[in-house]
Amino acid sequence: MTFLDLPQMISASGNVRLPGSKSISNRALLLAALSDGVTKIENLLESDDTARMREALRTLGVEIDAADAGNWRVHGCAGHFPVRRAELFLGNAGTAFRSLTAVLACSGGDYTLTGVPRMHERPIGDLVDALRQLGAEIDYLGNEGYPPLRIRGQGTGEKKPDGNVVRVRGDVSSQFLTGLLLALPLTGMETTVEVMGALISRPYVEITLALMARFGVPVERHGEQSFTLPTAARYVAPGTFHVEGDASSASYFLALGAIGGNAVRVEGVGRQSIQGDVRFVEALAEMGAAIEMGEHWIRASAPSDGQGLRGITLDCNSIPDAAMTLAIVALFAKDKTRLLNIASWRVKETDRIAAMTKELGKLGARVEAGTDYLCVTPPDAEHPLRAAMIDTYDDHRMAMCFSLAAFAVPLRIDDPECVAKTFPEYFRHFARVAQPAPVIAIDGPTASGKGTVSSRVAATLGFHYLDSGALYRLTALAAQDAGVDWRDEAALTALAAALDVVFQAGRVLLNGKDVSDALRGEAISSAASRVAAFPAVRAALLFRQRAFHRAPGLVGDGRDMASVVFPAAALKVFLTASVRVRAERRCQQLLEKGQSADRAAILSDLEARDARDRDRPVAPLRQEADARLLDTDALDIESAVAQVLAWWKDVRQRDMRANR
Repeated sequence: MTFLDLPQMISASGNVRLPGSKSISNRALLLAALSDGVTKIENLLESDDTARMREALRTLGVEIDAADAGNWRVHGCAGHFPVRRAELFLGNAGTAFRSLTAVLACSGGDYTLTGVPRMHERPIGDLVDALRQLGAEIDYLGNEGYPPLRIRGQGTGEKKPDGNVVRVRGDVSSQFLTGLLLALPLTGMETTVEVMGALISRPYVEITLALMARFGVPVERHGEQSFTLPTAARYVAPGTFHVEGDASSASYFLALGAIGGNAVRVEGVGRQSIQGDVRFVEALAEMGAAIEMGEHWIRASAPSDGQGLRGITLDCNSIPDAAMTLAIVALFAKDKTRLLNIASWRVKETDRIAAMTKELGKLGARVEAGTDYLCVTPPDAEHPLRAAMIDTYDDHRMAMCFSLAAFAVPLRIDDPECVAKTFPEYFRHFARVAQPAPVIAIDGPTASGKGTVSSRVAATLGFHYLDSGALYRLTALAAQDAGVDWRDEAALTALAAALDVVFQAGRVLLNGKDVSDALRGEAISSAASRVAAFPAVRAALLFRQRAFHRAPGLVGDGRDMASVVFPAAALKVFLTASVRVRAERRCQQLLEKGQSADRAAILSDLEARDARDRDRPVAPLRQEADARLLDTDALDIESAVAQVLAWWKDVRQRDMRANR
């Protein structure tokens, strides 16, 4: 799947059982591998990052097997990997790459560590400098200060650091300190780690310390800048270790509750969490969201005072990953939101400050960015948001946090499968708790009256209206104006992708010009059928059509509304009439406008179009299996509209009963 189109959402509610924390899962796998004994890890996250860690540990000779559903059994090697020479590919898993770099540097052996191209752009020089203080030999195989690496470790007890003190910078990534802390027990001697500069992302270091203690190695702390590992420390398997739900992943669903109006509850993380990102709820509460917490659950809903969310200024050092979610929540606040102390965003899966700034800009948001901050001004009447195609930069958090913007406008999320890095089932859970604006899709042959019925149904319900055929007629008209041959698929596709179209009070504007009358001509109408037969043109217009799927709802009419554009439409109607009745109606329309009408020619033209539309390989004319047939041979427009509205009432009542 190369993209995922999300309509505008109108509400969110329900419960979500969170997957295991990535930060805890990869640390637990490594600690269990280094321990003396067997550890059963429960609720281990199944994702690309944890898969890379498991593969690496198995390559190093660690036995890991599936215990039962969602649980794994790790047979520890007591700090001595059986395989002393290996090449390890770690993808873009930063937690795996940094921690294994440190552990292998302190365990002896000869190893090569590589990753995807983005991993080779993520700095690791400060960690390498610290490990060299311990006697490790580490070579850069590419650019200085960056992976890939060749590591020839010091071996346990072979060399000692100067005065048993090793120094590491803390202002680039907390994973450098985490890697050192995890690795130092392998040296077998008391060692103090001194952090130079401010320590960012401190809560992730707290996770490391808590897990090390659980596996038998308590660390003596001296504030936030110094940590001492005891002599002869060794990891011991705790027997069973349960991974709590991922607090970073919880942020998306809690935000859904805050902006979606109804309560959303996440299960698997709560007051007892050791993850810093659980403090995301404090930021939501400061913005006005209603928050409830239990030991292992959190529930969020919209502000109870009816005043809406408000902007905040927040130091995000303690919630660097969840802070990305706040950048999207800021779109729904009443005033500016300033996110400070987020310099670590620049060395993640992508430069997240740059990526967030660019993609928010596509939505029409006003964004100010600096080296370590982001300021988001919410939309207003002069600066409304617009539908957009969002690039994700192979960054799982870009895909997940931008999905929340669908509560403002329809979106296309590029490469949605990148969420597999930490949360493969994210969009399935999203679809279960977020309710889209409803769609009524009305299809049928040319001149069946679907346009008139659809527009009147939309007006009655107060829904948006989409005449999808108009987009194809507009493409044909734009081609005619530009002198492009209607048989030139490539040129037509380029025109379709760049159409500047506005539907406004019964008028259609193309490039700011009213073309309503020009679109109704028989030549343009016939050309539209030819244009629509090109797969590339249909693909170019697909998102343009889906961008009309906005609150409070949409009535869309057109050839493939029910089959391709809105296959999940709440109500599908196939509106038809015999070709002779349709020809007579078309003649009557022309005569009422004072135009001449040749009945035989019109009948012949409709028969030819029907045959062409039925037989074409792309989006052929057909009734979908779940569409309701409405034959209008004996019905006037008012009766047809009344029937569609009656069916819609039935659908809504059915949905209400199902949700009770």
